[in-house]
Amino acid sequence: MLPTDRADLRRRVEGALAAFLTRQRHRLADIDDALAPVADAVEAFVLGGGKRLRPAFAYWGYRGAGGDDSAELVATLAALEFVQASALIHDDVMDSSDTRRGEPSMHRRFTTRHRSSRWHGDPAGFGEAAAILVGDLCLVWSDELLQGGGLDPRAVARARPVFDTMRTEVTAGQYLDVLAQATADSSIERAGKVARYKSAKYTVERPLLLGAALADAPDEVARTYSAYGLPLGEAFQLRDDVLGVFGDPVHTGKPAGDDLREGKRTYLVAITYAHATGAELGELERSFGTPGLDDAGIERLRGIIVGTGALARTESRIAELTATALAALGGAKLDPEATEVLADLATAATRRAG
Repeated sequence: MLPTDRADLRRRVEGALAAFLTRQRHRLADIDDALAPVADAVEAFVLGGGKRLRPAFAYWGYRGAGGDDSAELVATLAALEFVQASALIHDDVMDSSDTRRGEPSMHRRFTTRHRSSRWHGDPAGFGEAAAILVGDLCLVWSDELLQGGGLDPRAVARARPVFDTMRTEVTAGQYLDVLAQATADSSIERAGKVARYKSAKYTVERPLLLGAALADAPDEVARTYSAYGLPLGEAFQLRDDVLGVFGDPVHTGKPAGDDLREGKRTYLVAITYAHATGAELGELERSFGTPGLDDAGIERLRGIIVGTGALARTESRIAELTATALAALGGAKLDPEATEVLADLATAATRRAG
């Protein structure tokens, strides 16, 4: 698929999101004028960035199964962006992240509002409470847009179990991520499960299966999408893990090495622990997960990750998973255009800079 075509679908998704958010702004205003900052915050977050990969995978999952393009389809699939917004907003609260996409994270935004308004109570507590509620609101709106996007209700009913399973999985994955940090579980098995459920499945596999269900695709197509989507989703998350340590803040929108300060027990970190020597393990125990870790400390940990071969092994795993996904796609009986686009999306998902 040509870049201009991908950009066109992205613009259509964003148009559907903007129209929906305009309607929701009016609904919030009818409740109370004090909710205007909530509408502002959701609009800024949802419309302010993102590659719209999840709607793209769902769209081409639908088209690959023989479904036709429509504005109603795009609007319905835009619901996936609210699932992601909810997950990211809550994730930033759990990680105490200061930024997201180069802007203040949701809880920091509302903390600043409390402080500048000189309201009563703890500004940070207010910011976290507001962010949790905004994240919940996004999850509620994902449901509303799925149901109200305009597609045949019978098609939506077929897809409903996929959508519900996806939201359960990502929430379970978020908890397992928090648990791994609390228990300092650096096993490769735990890191892989967190990656699979927190991000991989809801990024690629479930959106594809959502599109397939909307199109009433046969089981053979759904099996192909899982064989392609799950390894590709894991490769996507591993790329995200690498960027969280080595990425350029200009592209990632977060400070360099933030995952190391937050103590993210990713596959990259698990491989590092598995191959670290005594001295390297000592440095990992002293520095990993230290919120105030300075740039020199980040560079020491990066050096250990590279020196143990963890970065190279992770890159090799990304390549292996991507090849597995493409091989599954190559043997499928899908719409030829969709097959070409899905192959292109595999590259976009795993070779991105941020």
